Amino acid sequence: MGKWCFGRKPGRTLGLLMLVILSFLVFRRLDWYSLIPAWLRHRQSGLQANGQYFMLEDSTFWIFGGSMHYFRVPKEYWRDRLLKMKACGLNTLTTYVPWNLHEPERGKFDFSGNLDLEAFVLMAAEIGLWVILRPGPYICSEIDLGGLPSWLLQDSGMRLRTTYKGFTEAVDLYFDHLMSRVVPLQYKHGGPIIAVQVENEYGSYNRDPAYMPYIKKALEDRGIVELLLTSDNKDGLQKGVMDGVLATINLQSQHELQLLTNFLLSVQRVQPKMVMEYWTGWFDSWGGPHNILDSSEVLKTVSAILDAGSSINLYMFHGGTNFGFINGAMHFHEYKSDVTSYDYDAVLTEAGDYTAKYFKLRGFFGSLSGVPLPPQPDLLPKTAYEPLRPNLYLSLWDALQYMEEPVNSEKPVNMENLPINNGNGQSFGYTLYETTIASSGILSGLVRDRGQVFVNTVSVGFLDYERKKIVIPLIQGYTRLRILVENRGRVNYGDNIDDQRKGLIGNIYLNDSPLKKFRIYSLDMKKSFFQRFSVDKWSPIPEEPMFPAFFLGALSISLSPFDTFMKLEGWEKGVVFVNGQNLGRYWNIGPQETLYLPGAWLDQGINQVIVFEEKMAGPVIQFTETPHLGRSQYLD
Repeated sequence: MGKWCFGRKPGRTLGLLMLVILSFLVFRRLDWYSLIPAWLRHRQSGLQANGQYFMLEDSTFWIFGGSMHYFRVPKEYWRDRLLKMKACGLNTLTTYVPWNLHEPERGKFDFSGNLDLEAFVLMAAEIGLWVILRPGPYICSEIDLGGLPSWLLQDSGMRLRTTYKGFTEAVDLYFDHLMSRVVPLQYKHGGPIIAVQVENEYGSYNRDPAYMPYIKKALEDRGIVELLLTSDNKDGLQKGVMDGVLATINLQSQHELQLLTNFLLSVQRVQPKMVMEYWTGWFDSWGGPHNILDSSEVLKTVSAILDAGSSINLYMFHGGTNFGFINGAMHFHEYKSDVTSYDYDAVLTEAGDYTAKYFKLRGFFGSLSGVPLPPQPDLLPKTAYEPLRPNLYLSLWDALQYMEEPVNSEKPVNMENLPINNGNGQSFGYTLYETTIASSGILSGLVRDRGQVFVNTVSVGFLDYERKKIVIPLIQGYTRLRILVENRGRVNYGDNIDDQRKGLIGNIYLNDSPLKKFRIYSLDMKKSFFQRFSVDKWSPIPEEPMFPAFFLGALSISLSPFDTFMKLEGWEKGVVFVNGQNLGRYWNIGPQETLYLPGAWLDQGINQVIVFEEKMAGPVIQFTETPHLGRSQYLD
């Protein structure tokens, strides 16, 4: 202690320190107040509902918001997209928080790289945008299982989005971690978050009256102090309203606007009105059309919403991409999985380019701002690289020997309950089931979502929601039966989210007798999956490749890389990986015909391209400067 000189005369030391600081301030003609960042000053009450108006501190505040999801946009492009949002005349960013991506295994959290929520929120603040956070735990968002982790489904009795103990215990642990990151970013703590949404469209689910109060309390108990909101569409608004939380509405038409605002007035009297989701377009499903909403119609509805005295959030301002396997699905009358592109016919395109909607809305919001809007950022350059011809090949059957040891099981095990990934099962990708049969006949069972059936290495057809039986041809002796099952995306909206286990569900039967003794391979296709396929494992592509198979090629770039779109004409169905990044699925049934490849994920020099193709390979991979989103359908 004797060596610590400040400890001997603290009063004198403190006095000298104060004198130095005061002298500096006088010399520089500064005052204490000027040392406080502008965005930390005058913060007391935050965003409030005051009669029919929002108030931010003591000023009337209109929310002109836009949705953009950090997990659907390369981190390198966040600033570009947010600057374009600000230049459009918007003042607020809204974003969902995907639990399934942030906690891929129980207790193992990932907020790095493209999932750096805090960096995204702080960047919005730096650019001059407020933030409305939508942390779920369920978010819908056309993402797998509505953003809920698939490991929750390991519990056969799981009841998602209820106060079922197994669900709330998991939510509590997740919120403990998430809210420790979110709380300092709130307005009253000097951050940009002015409001937080309680769950998402729960009125249309409404399984447990105790659930929404539980989520509200879970947020407040962990330090959420900003204005709380709910958000519901026409199907759920009546049951989605709750005490102490401001109700907001989701819609696309002016007709719905009148109905829903009248209902809000009847249940919460005079409160600020807000359309939390004005749908600027719509998402696409494989095998369907590309949905389009006319820009003039968008402008009319946005104008009508504001004329009705309502704040607004554009869902989506920028949709981005369902990179990897994160896309969701719908399953009402039939199962429909979402395409890789989340272009949404939004205000900015999938690649961040301007649209007619952008220019019309910029003109409209600019007329309301009273001050000139910031200049529009330049577009990021695009290019069409020379066609790439893959030169190496590895059939799935040859690749099995390099994979992790398969799971041996007497009966089929669904993807989520496989004893892998530290007991968390498999979330995404494909699963291969292999057993031995000694006769031909009728194969039947529940396959979720699409199973390609092989006798030895020969494909004999598919099992899926529509095709629940398949003929196994006449064979001699013992033969290997293989079923390659793809999780095409778990349902993200509707009453059947508890029933979203993937793979083989229960027994698979041959002539009504259950098959036994399975070897089960997990083909999750994470980065670590491909690290097992060193260069010496690949061989030249034969004249007649055996499918499914991996194809390897090199994209050579001599100058700085630019954004581009990959076009796999002549290929049928599969997944593309570039420099280890999963760009997502392609499928020749459309409507999506190209995959977005961000220049930020390319290197000057050699870039590794791997294509996993299920059935039929084309001679080359083409590149184009513009996306091809297929045949279009105008939304009413």
